Amino acid sequence: MLETKKIDSANSIIKAEIKNQDLEAKKEKIAKQIAKKAKIQGFRPGKVPVKVVKKMYANDIEQDAISEAVREVLDNGVKELGINEMIAEPEVTKFDKKEDKIEVEIKVFTRPEINIDDEYKECVPEVEVPAVTDEEVEEELQSIAKAQATTKVSNKETLENGDVAVIDFTGYIDGEKMENGSAEAYPLEIGSNSFIPGFEEQLVGMKVGETKRIKVTFPENYGAKEIAGKEAEFDVTLQEIQEKIPAEINDDLAKKYLSKEEATLDELKEMIKDTIKNRKQAEIFAPKKEEILECLVNKYEIDLPESVVEKEVEIMINNEAGKMSPAELKELQEKPEKVEELREKLLPEAKERVKLTFIIDAVAKKEGVEVSDEELTQILYYEALMQGQNPQDVIKYYQENNLLPVIKMNLIEEKLLNKLLEDKVKGN
Repeated sequence: MLETKKIDSANSIIKAEIKNQDLEAKKEKIAKQIAKKAKIQGFRPGKVPVKVVKKMYANDIEQDAISEAVREVLDNGVKELGINEMIAEPEVTKFDKKEDKIEVEIKVFTRPEINIDDEYKECVPEVEVPAVTDEEVEEELQSIAKAQATTKVSNKETLENGDVAVIDFTGYIDGEKMENGSAEAYPLEIGSNSFIPGFEEQLVGMKVGETKRIKVTFPENYGAKEIAGKEAEFDVTLQEIQEKIPAEINDDLAKKYLSKEEATLDELKEMIKDTIKNRKQAEIFAPKKEEILECLVNKYEIDLPESVVEKEVEIMINNEAGKMSPAELKELQEKPEKVEELREKLLPEAKERVKLTFIIDAVAKKEGVEVSDEELTQILYYEALMQGQNPQDVIKYYQENNLLPVIKMNLIEEKLLNKLLEDKVKGN
């Protein structure tokens, strides 16, 4: 007996009775298969009596027979329901073993039906991105030229802001010499704010060869906790003043900055213009994206696969647990009602997240937006390099923790929202 029912477009249930005689037939078949391969002392290979196998492997045979029967129920039910793809593991919600049969109920979960028309475009506001001015391009060019600057020994008598001071220094805390607090011929650009706050400012006005004692206080959030927040004194000797000479703004600068032998200054300017445009666009798009997502969630009503929602709730509970104090975590572990309370609190947001995922997926398909596996790998590879990590290790971690689909979906969402907004930029 097989009974199927669609609860909604995303959830279905399969009910069946597995008769004992059907189960016995499966056990007989499995036992015969084992008998052909079993190596049991006192019997030649392939000649082990089935009744011996049944006795020796009774529990395993029964479990295999039940698994096969349940799998058949699932396969037949899915076929009857006309389901081509399940998006989550089926869930056995009832397994009642009686004298003459086993009553089974299985929930299956599918991608919900969602009819995406052009109404989603109503969620996308018209945006205006300010044009990039020649002055902005020139300012960026000057910054690049400064970044590519060379240094030369200066004939200045006193150190000024913007100069590079070549210094020897020794640091003291409570009169004791600091560990790793000394250096010789250390180049420090004055005004770069790359040293302890207040250090660079006190060097301004020093003469070459002059020694000066300066006082500073390490920030409370300083990396080395043992000296964070403490006052320190430094004996500083100015050995040399160097001036930074910005690179000339010409084709040579473009070749060096773009790492292209055939690059020109005009090409560099175009690259700068595109960079500034993208930066402005990103700043304007950012708040609009949240508006679009909120609008999409409110515009469409769809059925949600229960299993997918539950998985999202579990992820959110684990994230919340990670932020808890040991005492809060202990209470959560010892009191099931606390977990249920947290679950109920997070459930609405979990449903909204799952709902949005399906909507974004549907809109992306309509807009022809996708992210290939190759593109995903390239992005992860590049980001790992930028963070100083081994790309292969990062990608392996994502694969082992089944995070690639989530990252891919996030990239699709970002790509889609950018496309929708770009289409609404005034002047496009």
